[in-house]
Amino acid sequence: MSDDIIDDDTVDDGMIPAPTDDVVLEPTTGPGAIDVLAAAAAERRTARRENWRVLRRQPGFIIGCVILIFWVACAVFGKRITPYDPFTDLDSPVLSPRGDHWMGTDKIGRDVMSRVMAGSRDVLVIAPLAAFLGVVFGTVVGLLMGYLRGITDLLLSRVVEAFLSLPVILIGLVALVTFGSSKLVVVLVIAVLFTPIVAKTVRAAVLAEADLDYVTSARLRGESAMFIMVREILPNIAGPIVVEFTVRVGYAIFTVATLSFLGVGIQRPSPDWGLAISEGRDLLNAGQWWPSLFPALAIASLVIAVNLIADALQTVYDR
Repeated sequence: MSDDIIDDDTVDDGMIPAPTDDVVLEPTTGPGAIDVLAAAAAERRTARRENWRVLRRQPGFIIGCVILIFWVACAVFGKRITPYDPFTDLDSPVLSPRGDHWMGTDKIGRDVMSRVMAGSRDVLVIAPLAAFLGVVFGTVVGLLMGYLRGITDLLLSRVVEAFLSLPVILIGLVALVTFGSSKLVVVLVIAVLFTPIVAKTVRAAVLAEADLDYVTSARLRGESAMFIMVREILPNIAGPIVVEFTVRVGYAIFTVATLSFLGVGIQRPSPDWGLAISEGRDLLNAGQWWPSLFPALAIASLVIAVNLIADALQTVYDR
């Protein structure tokens, strides 16, 4: 028998196994691969529909969305839906709540209800934007820490721990006094303050994923670290990141209000809630509580709404 020819008797004698019809190779290209991708996409759509179905059954999610939609409508429409112009002096200073002014007027005669409604605009622009940037920066840092490990994780962890050891409001005060109190500076300061907190959360999520089979398989295929972090790991930790963003929005609302209350955040003549509380606190000793109480209740209602949504999202992703 020559080296180039294998006859049927050799196969029948068992020296070389005959091919069988039972071996099925998974297609990597062509129509079969398209079918696999289509099936995966259909599975993701089904999962999203199921998550949405679970969310709609969460009472907290519905209540939170209703409150949030109300404040978003106030922020979007502003003076078009307020009872009075929130910036106009009505020559009726410090009127208690009554029929024509449901929340009374402040010390220079402006309608408190109109200012509370209009005051949602600044906080609903600054807080979500600051939280978003903080989550983006923190996710980048957390991915690097959790995946690269080694000296990168060691150095970044020390920086994160140093930031976390400092009082958040104190850093914000120093930064805003140094760089000014523009809205852009407020957004960037809050984003930087949130970055180490988010980075720590993302790092823990990445460490839980980094040694799983799909990551090992990507390494064996020769994929780059950037590809693995962005295309493989990031989609699988999207749930915790979304929840973290929602939680950070709630903290950002409090931070914006606190900085405005201290006089280094949003400045006059904005009807910002924290600024309104600061302006009305001098009236508390005279028993005139409404200029401060209603903005405070607005802050509380918005934070509660965001936290209710965050809790509902956490319930869905923990299933």
